[in-house]
Amino acid sequence: MQVEIISQPICLAIAQINCTVGDIAGNSNKILAAASKAKDAGASLLITPELALTGYPPEDLLLRDDFNHASQTALVDLAKKTQGITLLVGHPRMHEGACYNAASVIQDGKVLFTYHKHALPNHTVFDELRYFKPGIAPLVFEHHGVKCGVLICADVWEPNPARLAKNAGAEILLVLNASPFHIDKQDSRHEIVRQRVLETGLAVVYANLVGGQDELVFDGASFVLDRSGAVVQQLPAFEEALVFIEIDCAKNNKANPNLAIVSPSLSLEASIYEALKLGLKDYVNKNNFKGVVIGLSGGVDSALTLAIAVDALGSDQVRVVMMPSEFTAEMSVIDAHLMAKALGVQYSELPINALFNLFRETLSDEFFGLPFDTTEENLQARIRGMLLMALSNKFGSIVLTTGNKSEMAVGYSTLYGDMAGGFALLKDVPKTMVYQLSNYRNLISPVIPERILLRPPSAELRHDQKDQDSLPAYSILDGIMEAYVEHDASRADIIEMGYREQDVNRVTSLIDRNEYKRRQSPIGVRITQRGFGKDRRYPITTRFLNV
Repeated sequence: MQVEIISQPICLAIAQINCTVGDIAGNSNKILAAASKAKDAGASLLITPELALTGYPPEDLLLRDDFNHASQTALVDLAKKTQGITLLVGHPRMHEGACYNAASVIQDGKVLFTYHKHALPNHTVFDELRYFKPGIAPLVFEHHGVKCGVLICADVWEPNPARLAKNAGAEILLVLNASPFHIDKQDSRHEIVRQRVLETGLAVVYANLVGGQDELVFDGASFVLDRSGAVVQQLPAFEEALVFIEIDCAKNNKANPNLAIVSPSLSLEASIYEALKLGLKDYVNKNNFKGVVIGLSGGVDSALTLAIAVDALGSDQVRVVMMPSEFTAEMSVIDAHLMAKALGVQYSELPINALFNLFRETLSDEFFGLPFDTTEENLQARIRGMLLMALSNKFGSIVLTTGNKSEMAVGYSTLYGDMAGGFALLKDVPKTMVYQLSNYRNLISPVIPERILLRPPSAELRHDQKDQDSLPAYSILDGIMEAYVEHDASRADIIEMGYREQDVNRVTSLIDRNEYKRRQSPIGVRITQRGFGKDRRYPITTRFLNV
């Protein structure tokens, strides 16, 4: 009588880790620590994110010979220290005079195989064709009897790399990723990867990077799809994790992942809030700033900025300054103080009336007979910016600017004033979303005074000023801005969407005219499909009219 041997499942591990660009030694140690824990837990294979060894994106560091040499040396050293477990690690590779975005299989001191990424994205925030040469060959390696196909990030967004791996004998696809967050990105990932599953009949293990890198935030949220396209493993978003997935090796179900833990999805507001927290935390800590300083105005933008900063860094790393003028409402001062007290941050009041009057007196001959206008409004903003930068210089804290995407779009901000600082936390957050996030934060604990959320927004740079004195309602402005900036709609297209022609012409003209300001603004966390950063590169000098 013949006895059927039942194959035992194999255990794979996903290292969803926060790597720092250029910290090759630190990243290597983090990978080794994950490999050690995975081995102790019984895993035989560990998958890391794209370019985990160097961090992503290394940008022009890849043009340096010393950087590439350090990366290659670290890979060899990592292989020597990897014992008792197979490691799939992402790294850049110089080969025959070209640089590749690579992934290597290493085991017991040796680099066994290396794969070169095929699809090199050159759109939105990606610029990989500047640095890398595309690979053409698939990589399929056998692990405990299972043939594993390797892909890197954008490879899975196209049919051909997965098809090549399938044709080369792959029974499961392992995908290393550095896929940055934007709104609804996870739904897109699931949809695209599920298409590859249905095309190939292969399960997919998708390991994504987590952490902030300048304006980008990588949300992790790694996952596993079985051969039917169902999500059988979902890692938490915006945090490091080491998780395990069993791969069924039975003959009738070979290389199919078993159901594991599926972390719940975050709401829209929760995902954006967590992205902003992580982006700020990593920017401050990875760049070794001592903390942050915020100009608190009593308005909703600075209130939300403060709440996120405290949640990201802790109250001991946050300092706020209220700088009232003759135009500042008493309620603004009261609400700012109440919020600072509720969050336990260091609070100062530095009235600017004396400085403002000194500037006006100094300029009185030059401005004789001329009315009070945006010049005097901007003076107040620049005085405040100068005070904040002085505190930054003296105490080593970085200034967080508080302007939102709507204001940045139409230039409702002052160069060297409220735009002065090191990090623009809300740079890609439309004003309407600022209110949504503020209400979301208050559901956790009510730290933003309700009056801030209910009163009409105002810069308080002249008497009885309201934002809507010079701008359309933010619900209208944000709709026009989204169509024009994120979707490249023409003015005619936006008017057809139902917006008034005069509003469309005004908002789009302001967006076009204020590119020069945005070029001089600090970076900020990207949360939309197109922010005012590396993924939108419009000329300052142009006479093209987007009709």
